[in-house]
Amino acid sequence: MTLKNFDQKLTQYANLLVNVGVHVQKHQKILLSIAVDQQLLAHKLVDAAYAAGADKVVIKWQDNYVLKQFLNSTTDEMLTKIPSYIKDEADTLMNEHYSRITILSEAPDSLSGVDAKRLAKYQQALSTAQQTITEATINNRISWLVAGAANRVWAKELFPDESEEEAYDHLWEAIFTTSRITDDPIKTWQAHINELSKRADWLNSLHLDKLHYQAKTADITIGLAKDHIWEAAGSTDTQGNYFVPNIPTEEVFTAPNLHDINGEITSTKPLSYQGNVLTKIHLVFKDGQIIDASAEQGNEVLQELIKTDAGSRSLGEVALVPYDSPISNSEIIFQNTLYDENASNHLAIGAGYPFNVKNGTELSKEKLHQLGVNDSQVHVDFMVGSADMNIDGITQNGSIIPIFRNGNWAE
Repeated sequence: MTLKNFDQKLTQYANLLVNVGVHVQKHQKILLSIAVDQQLLAHKLVDAAYAAGADKVVIKWQDNYVLKQFLNSTTDEMLTKIPSYIKDEADTLMNEHYSRITILSEAPDSLSGVDAKRLAKYQQALSTAQQTITEATINNRISWLVAGAANRVWAKELFPDESEEEAYDHLWEAIFTTSRITDDPIKTWQAHINELSKRADWLNSLHLDKLHYQAKTADITIGLAKDHIWEAAGSTDTQGNYFVPNIPTEEVFTAPNLHDINGEITSTKPLSYQGNVLTKIHLVFKDGQIIDASAEQGNEVLQELIKTDAGSRSLGEVALVPYDSPISNSEIIFQNTLYDENASNHLAIGAGYPFNVKNGTELSKEKLHQLGVNDSQVHVDFMVGSADMNIDGITQNGSIIPIFRNGNWAE
C-alpha cells in the first residue's frame, strides 16, 4: 500500500460508516459482516463503534473461496440443509435489535464456475433460514448499512493495465472519493443528505401515478404504489434512529406498483450478483410481471433469479440517479452494485420496502400487496440509466411532468 494518508483516510471512513451510516447510539449492538482479508477495516469499525457507545460488536467473517469450494463439492442434500443454529442466531440477533454493517469487497466473479442451480438452491435455503434478518432490514426495525472495501483481485480486474499495488491503491482512492472522505466527511455528508432530501420532497409533492422511461434501451411505464413515499439518503428505524443505509448513495427511490408495469428495458451496466457478472439484462413486462428475460452474459443465473418465488417476477424498487453524478463521472464501472447503482437510474427485481408507502411498516403483507408493494426473498438492483434517458411523471389526471431529461434531473 503506497496510497498517501491511507491509514488516516481509512479511520475517517470507518468513523463515517459508524457515525453517519448506522449512526451508532449508546448501548447499541452491531453485527458486522466482512471478508477475512479486511481485518484492518474491521478493527477500525470495531474501535469506532465502541467509541460511539456500542455495547457489543459481533463479526461474521466472510470468505468466498471457502464458500465456492463448499458449493462445488458438497452433496445436494447438504447444499440445502441449513443448520438450525443459523436460524436461531438470526432470530436472536434481530430480537435484540442488532444493527447491521455489511462490507462488500469480494471480486465480482468470485463465485463464477459454480452451477447456477446449485447456487440458487443454497441461497434460497439460506435466505429462508435468515428471513428474520431480511424482514427486520426491509421494515427498518434496525439501522443497517452496506458499504465497500477494496480487494486486490477485484482491483486488478477493474484496472488490468496497472500493477497489483497500483490497482489496489486506485480502487481504495475511488472508494474514498465516492464516499466523500474529505477533511470533514460528516459535515460533507450532512450537506449531501440535505440536497437529496430536497429531491425526494419535490417528487412527493407531485403525487405521481406512473413513470414513463424512454431511451434507446427502454420504453417502459412503471406504476407507483398507492400512497408511495420517495426517500433519499436516510431512513429512520423503529427506535427513532436516523441512519444512511448505503455509503455511497446518490439515489432517490420509492416502491413501484407490482400490478402495473408494462414495456421493456435493458440494463446499461454489468451486474455482479452471487459472484457472477450479468450483462445486458433484458426484461419485458406485462401487467407487472416479467414475461420474458434474457442476459448476454450470466443468463442462467438470471433465469434462476426470476424463478426464486412469486415476487421475483416483478419489481420492488425504482430509483432515480442523475447520469451526471460523482460515480458516473469517475468513468469507473465498479462491477459492484453498491457503486454502479449510484452512477445510474436503477430498478430492483424482487422485494419492495414497506417504508416506501405511508405507514407501510405497520401493514400486513396482504395489505402491502394490495397497495402494490412486492414481496420476495430477493432484492436485486440492476442499472438502467443512460445519457439519453428521459423520464416523465404521469399524475392521476394524466398530466405529464418532466422528471429526467437526457439522463439528468429536468429541474
